[in-house]
This record gives sequence, C-alpha cells and structure tokens, in this order.
Amino acid sequence: MGASQILIVMMAAIGLTIFAERKGYQSALFLAMVGIAVSFVPRLPRTELEPDIILGLVLPPLLFSAAVNFSFFSFMKRIGSILNMGVALILVSTVAVGALLGWLYPVMSLPAALILGAVIAPIDAVSAVSIGTKLKLPNRLMTVLKGESLINDAAALALFSAAVAGATGGSMPIDNAALYFLFAASVGAILGVFMGGIVHQLRRQLHNPTMVTALTIITPFAAYMLAEELTASGVMAVVFAGLSLGHNSSDLKFDGRIQQREFLRVVDALLEAFVFAYMGLQFRFVVEDAIEHGYTLGTLAGLSALTLVAVILVRIVWVMFSAVLSKWSHPRRKEGFERRLASINARPTRRGRRGRSPDAKLAEPLGWRENLVLSWSGMRGVVTLAAAAGTPLVTAAGAPLAERDLIVTIAFAVALGTLILQGLTLPWLIKWLGITNDGDLAFRQEQVALARVATQKASIDKLEEIRDAQEDEAGKAFSERMLANVKRDFGLSPAGRGADTSVGREKMMVIVGEMQAARRGALIAERDAERLDDEIVREMLENIDLEQAVIARRSE
Repeated sequence: MGASQILIVMMAAIGLTIFAERKGYQSALFLAMVGIAVSFVPRLPRTELEPDIILGLVLPPLLFSAAVNFSFFSFMKRIGSILNMGVALILVSTVAVGALLGWLYPVMSLPAALILGAVIAPIDAVSAVSIGTKLKLPNRLMTVLKGESLINDAAALALFSAAVAGATGGSMPIDNAALYFLFAASVGAILGVFMGGIVHQLRRQLHNPTMVTALTIITPFAAYMLAEELTASGVMAVVFAGLSLGHNSSDLKFDGRIQQREFLRVVDALLEAFVFAYMGLQFRFVVEDAIEHGYTLGTLAGLSALTLVAVILVRIVWVMFSAVLSKWSHPRRKEGFERRLASINARPTRRGRRGRSPDAKLAEPLGWRENLVLSWSGMRGVVTLAAAAGTPLVTAAGAPLAERDLIVTIAFAVALGTLILQGLTLPWLIKWLGITNDGDLAFRQEQVALARVATQKASIDKLEEIRDAQEDEAGKAFSERMLANVKRDFGLSPAGRGADTSVGREKMMVIVGEMQAARRGALIAERDAERLDDEIVREMLENIDLEQAVIARRSE
C-alpha cells in the first residue's frame, strides 16, 4: 500500500466520519460498511499493509492514548474482572473455537484451527472505547470493557505465537505457552512502567510544550519495539507506559499537558477512521484470495457464520457464568477486603498518614443487565486483522500452510461481522434493558462538588499565604484581589478582574501559577486518598490548565 493510497483512505475516512457524526451514525460501523461496499468497485486497487506496520505503527499509539486516558485506580479496582475477561476468556475462546472448527471441518488441522481461535479471540480497544463512549455506557461497565480491550491483545498474541509454532513446526522463546505468556506479560508490564517513569522524569524537566509532545509521540513506539526485541509483550509495555504517564500527568506544566492532550486526540481521530475504513476495504480481496486457492464461497460463508456464532456464544456463556461466581463470592471477598483495609489503616505510614482512605470500598459486581451488555460488546478489530495477515505462508520445512487463506478470510469476516452485527444491535439492547448512566451522573455531581470544595480551600489557603508573604504593596493588592474573587466565585479563576494592576506580568504569573499548583495538589491528594475518581480529577485538571492558559494569554 503506497503513501498516496494511505493518504487518500485517511482523507476519505475523515470526511465520512464527519458525515456520520452529523447524521448521528456510529462512525466506526459506517466506515466499515462503506469500506465493504467500496471494495467491490471494479478495478479498485488493493490497499494492504504489512502486519508489522499495523502492529508496530498503528496499534501502539491507539493503545497508548486509551491507556493514558484510563483511570489507573479504576483499572486496579476492577483488576479481577479485567483479568478474567482479558486473559481467561481469551484462552477459553481460543480453545473452544479451535476445537469446534477442528470437529466441524476435519480438513482443517487442529493447530491451524487454534491459530484462528487466537486471532479472533481479542476484542478491539478502538471499537470498545468509541462505541461504548458513543452509547454512554455506565462508567463501571466501561472500566471493565476498556481494561479488557487493553490487555487481551497480549494474551491473544502469545497464544497466536504458540499456535503458529505448533502449526509450522517453528519455535517460541519459551516452549511452554503458559510460561511464555507470563514472561511476555510481566516483562512487558515492568518495561512499560520503567519507560513511563523515565519519560515522566524527562518531560518534567522540559519547558517547551512542543518537546513534551514530541517525547510523548516517541514513547509508545519505543516501548513496543524495545519489548518486542526482548521477546516480551509490546502491547503490555505500551499499555503500562500509558497508564504510568497518564497517572503522573499532573506533574507537567499546563501548556505541555494541553498540547499533548490535543495531539493525542488528533492521532486517535486519524487512526481510528483509517482502521475501520481499512477493515472494510480489505474484505473483497481476502475472499477472492481464498476462492483462488480452492475454497468455495459456500464453504467460506458457512464456516465464517459458524465461527461468528461460536465466538459470540462463548463470550455470552463465559460472562454470565463469571457473573454468577462473582456474585456468589462477593460477600467473602468484601469481608476479607474490609479486614485488610482495617489492618492497613491501623498502621501509620512513615509520614504519619494512613495507608488508604477509610472510605475505600470493594467494587460491587456488575448486575445481570450490565453483564449482558458486556457479553454483547465483543467487537473485533485491528489486532485480529494484523494477526490474521501475519499468519505464515509456509511451515518451517518450507511447505505451504494450506489453511492460511481460510484463516485470514474467516478472521476478517468475524471482525466485520461482530462490528456490524453487535455494533448495530447494541444500542437497541441497551435501551431494551434500561441501561443508563443516571447513577454516574449523580456520582459525578458529588465528585465535582467535592473537587470544587477541595480546590477552593487550596486556593484560599495558598493566596492567603502568598498575600502575607508579599513585601510590596502591588503584589499584596493583587493577591488580595485574587483572594476576593476566589471567595466570591467559589474557586473560579479571576481572569479578567484586576489582572492588569501595577504588579509585573512575571510576578503575576508566579502568583497565579502557585495558586493553580495548589489546586492541582489538592485534587491529586483527594485522588490518592481514593475520595476522587481519577477521571474526574483529569477533567478538573484540564479545566485548570485552560484557565491558566487564558490568564497567560491575556497577560501578554
């Protein structure tokens, strides 16, 4: 696929996305369906990317952006459900689909069937986040869905490597598939946290927001490539680097945060639009390849339909079965959690503070309606396409891998089938079940009120401290005027009221910066005490950044 073709697809995809949003359509589904229709245009040139380009250049920034904007505390709070869906379900789906295909279509070898099972097992982070956000799913449901979609790629790719080795006679870095996954996931996660820490320390020293953004751009690619060089999971490295940097982003200067945030949004828009359009554009060509190698259209359609039904049913059964176990075990887990919490809070830390908030609670299990929505939110995407296209052409002995075209065709059909079938019916299911985010709205109001009280107190305390420390009358008057405005406006920025006093611009910006730093510190302290949700804190920090940017602009 040439550079000109990529640009044309991107431009067309952005245009179609704008059209879909204006019409109220789900842009991901609209792009995929338009792509399928366009793929059948006569003499249309094939637009195909190498699997390494998709996995190494397209996937890392998408995963990184999703991880940066994901609440680390929410991730850890639901870690049990996330691991269940992101690891255990991947193994179950791979084995179940592989065994079913091996039984229904004996011509297909079991190793090849397991390759297909691993390819279509992971749900897509892009689809999950874009569709779930569009449909305004409850936060706790979105937490599980986002978390699953971020880590299941690592499990699926490890199983894919094991299945490919079995089918082709090749080898893995570690012969045991379970040990290889543990090694790849743990080393990838450790590497991601390590790189996130290094990058965070570097960008704290940078005063140029453009350089902060440049460092951010490099991070996901560097994390992915370094992990892959070490035969670890590049996916886990990218995810944990993103979680680390997102959690510590409050330490950046406001202009660096603003530019980085806006850049990631632009990258998301471009790559998401391209991925969904690319999925649709490939469909006709992969079907033609399979037909050219001897498969009939009926065979392809039949096996694709059966596989699609299988992956959907396996997910539904597993989610509902896990929900029953979770509800049954929750009272015992809650009792154990409360005992541990009491023990931790009974021991003061070295700084004399308690270890965790006494208000911390164990996450309540999802209800049956939410679990049903979760089970129907299994859209496949970019990893499925890349892994399918990355299936080897030949075995280690040099013989052709006969089932490769069948694997690729079924994988594309399942990815598009889940995206269209489940994506189109998910809004209806949510409405029929009465799933709303009304509880989230009430919780959000409480959280915003708590955040405003914390920032107001921090602002007043800091301004009183600054006022009392001023030696000149201009600085004292400016501080007093800001303090009056903060008290009157309940923590809002005093931009436009008394900013142009005799105090110099540099000193004014120092005072404003110290006040805003105090507000940020208050929000972070509430978050670390688990009284404020990470996503609410991130939103409030964004508002503070914009206020400070306006003040800086008006004072120039």
